[in-house]
Amino acid sequence: MDLSVVDLSPVPDDGTARDAYANTVEAAQQAERLGYSRFWVAEHHGMANSIAGTTPEVLLGHLAAETESIRLGSGAVLLNHYSPFKVAEQFGVLDALAPGRIDAGLGRANGSPAADRALGTDRRVQNPDKDHSEKIEAVVNHLYDDYPDEHPYSDLQIPRSEAGTPDPWVLGSSPSSAAIAAKLGLPFCFAAFIRPQLATQSFEAYRQQFQPSALAGGVDEPAGMIAVNAVCAETDDEAARLRAVAEASYKRMQRGVVGTRPSIDEAIDELGRVPEPTPATLDTGEWPRAISGSPETLASLLEQLADRVGVDEMMIQHIHATHDDALRSHELIAEGIGLT
Repeated sequence: MDLSVVDLSPVPDDGTARDAYANTVEAAQQAERLGYSRFWVAEHHGMANSIAGTTPEVLLGHLAAETESIRLGSGAVLLNHYSPFKVAEQFGVLDALAPGRIDAGLGRANGSPAADRALGTDRRVQNPDKDHSEKIEAVVNHLYDDYPDEHPYSDLQIPRSEAGTPDPWVLGSSPSSAAIAAKLGLPFCFAAFIRPQLATQSFEAYRQQFQPSALAGGVDEPAGMIAVNAVCAETDDEAARLRAVAEASYKRMQRGVVGTRPSIDEAIDELGRVPEPTPATLDTGEWPRAISGSPETLASLLEQLADRVGVDEMMIQHIHATHDDALRSHELIAEGIGLT
């Protein structure tokens, strides 16, 4: 199994965005050293006191200079906020900075009403799926210079390297996003840490509706990856204790408190207990929002979930109390899977 990482650039307690970005660089370098396949960075707006990952295209340029071989990408750039041509230009520049190792992860999400207003985003799109599909297709056409001669955009050019073109991915957490990826014939990454209950249904929709791509950047067969919240420690019990931070953060989100991250002790206090360890074998249809375990347990859990949706790459997302906990978790997961 291949492993990858998506990083939100959380701001440390008593730290700043500068500290958050330094931690992201360290995490990317560690992932490269451990044999992870990709390192993606996320886009969130209006929560800069807790999440500094607002601008993937800028952060990826810095990561390109601080790494050598690992693939770098966006998880995701939110197309509902931007012009497809501008997004293509940004990823063309990234390809020129890190030839042959850029992934253009394309998604969509609304933030708070204030953040969307500040970004100039229309929250009342008449047909959001059609709009999103057209924007993804436009980004790919720009990236691959694949507009027909008679198209008004056919003379537009973007910067690029000689080594290839960024690989486009459709990112989502619903069957509708899966259907868009299937229609366009593009790889699909599902965010199981958002709506785990829809993972199987979404991949079924993706495979059933898949069409070999007519786009230059598309694929001939379904290609998928799934992102999960996973916490690893030396023992199942200690990993469950660390998972309390993710569990409490989700509880806060349900109450409308978004972007905050408690300490381990605060999380356990808010939950009223230490979470039970994730069972080594999940029941059919059981898909926790966050999983945890020792390297051996977590390797088994990741294999089970990958087999359930038919993918051979898992992307690790995490909510940890500290940066050191996150680095240690990545190290132990790599050990359990047997990355080289």
